[in-house]
Amino acid sequence: MITQSPALLIIVPLIAALLCLLMGLIRRGVCYPFVVATLGMCVIFSFDIMGTVLREGVIRYRLGGWEPPWGIEYLIDHLNAFIAIIVSSVSFIVAIFSKKSIEQELHESKIIYFYTIFLLLITGLLGITISGDIFNIYVFLEIASLAGYALIAIGRDRAVLASFEYVVMGTIGACFYLLGVGYLYSVTGSLNIMDLTTLLPNLYQSKVILIAFAFFMVGIAIKIALFPLHVWLPDAYTYAPSTVSALVAATMTKVGAYVMIRIMFTLFQPYFSIELIPTTTILGWVAAAAMIFGGIQAIAQTDFKRTLCYILIAEIGYIVLGVSVANRSGFTGAVLHIMNDAVMMACLFFIAGAIFYKTGLRYIYEFKNLHRKMPVTITCLVIAALSVVGVPPTCGFFSKWYLVLGAIDARQWFFAFLLLASSLMVAVVFFKMVQTIFFAPAPAMEAAHAHSGTSHHNEEHKHSRDEAPASMMVPIFVMVAGILLLGIFSGQIISAIIQYTVPEGF
Repeated sequence: MITQSPALLIIVPLIAALLCLLMGLIRRGVCYPFVVATLGMCVIFSFDIMGTVLREGVIRYRLGGWEPPWGIEYLIDHLNAFIAIIVSSVSFIVAIFSKKSIEQELHESKIIYFYTIFLLLITGLLGITISGDIFNIYVFLEIASLAGYALIAIGRDRAVLASFEYVVMGTIGACFYLLGVGYLYSVTGSLNIMDLTTLLPNLYQSKVILIAFAFFMVGIAIKIALFPLHVWLPDAYTYAPSTVSALVAATMTKVGAYVMIRIMFTLFQPYFSIELIPTTTILGWVAAAAMIFGGIQAIAQTDFKRTLCYILIAEIGYIVLGVSVANRSGFTGAVLHIMNDAVMMACLFFIAGAIFYKTGLRYIYEFKNLHRKMPVTITCLVIAALSVVGVPPTCGFFSKWYLVLGAIDARQWFFAFLLLASSLMVAVVFFKMVQTIFFAPAPAMEAAHAHSGTSHHNEEHKHSRDEAPASMMVPIFVMVAGILLLGIFSGQIISAIIQYTVPEGF
């Protein structure tokens, strides 16, 4: 039986975006629960899709009953069903987190439009994920990108300029992707991915096909902020509202990485990128540079969110490196890290948002003794930091383990060393942060009270603890639980889902 969830996964948030705007103009307060409910439905649809794939295999859903390649088809296998679960689940939790943060950081007149565009962004990301048509992917890519530009621009300080930089780079990336689509269509007359997989192998020697592939790869590299095409990301994600930073950092680059995998190993056969042209070799060295550059830049930052942005650039390098080694262990690590990094980055940006909400602090050197005011939040920060570094039993350890195994299996000893070196640099980043939070000298007045030992001090200290509201803390707890549980159950996730995403021949 064919499930209708693939269509509902796109239609529901798209229609909900319009309804959110109309209802919000009547009563602003309904937007938040409506968006949370809508994204909760998307989570149900995505899990239903995964269940169908696990039971029955690949879903080929034809819109309007038109037979491909003439009609639009949604093609869903283990890989994009897995990505759809990540996008829908993370966006649902981000929506829960958003209420208090958005009320503080945005003017109340903008809240209606924020949630409307929020839903459009999720519509675009989910559409990219499940579409089986390369032009349709472009359409959804632009929906997601335009929504992302708008959400970033509503932030404060330099947000508008950062969004403009993102618009320029994002438009260039989209144009490269669209040129690739045009070149393929001019040669094959088809836009359907499964149809193209049968047509392209006989055309691999064509210069037009080579140029198309190059356009695809450069366009996607810009979209995922792969070094050295990353220049738009640090400003865009730093100056965006906290909720937006958490959403885009956790989802947009991951969906872009999925598109790269789909182009390299589904649209084109794996040997095209591995043997005919040295794509994987080039990507490997670029990814290695991204890891080192991201780590060094993260150490040099003082703004907490900007530090996380450069860690994200290094994390993108991990994923691309796993793809580039072109073997089972490396690819498994790359796909697993897409999930793990989505959870880790969402958690860290949530924590940055919670700290800013309660204290207004953005710079790490201002976090002195913050564990006394927000002990639970800081505990969550430490757990998330351990996962990013790759300490067991957190989820970050297991994906990095597979990435290192992949580099060793490929006899890329230098890449294996760089994976460890990059983790060490990230450890330095968080060690400096923890040192500032826990071990900074207390102010003289506070130290005097500490030595007095009076009950008055104890009562004052008790009331000085002030965590973020429950609507912000619960999503943080969920992500921390995810960091631990996804690590513990990573073996089951790999055996049930990820092993079926590995291309043939790896």
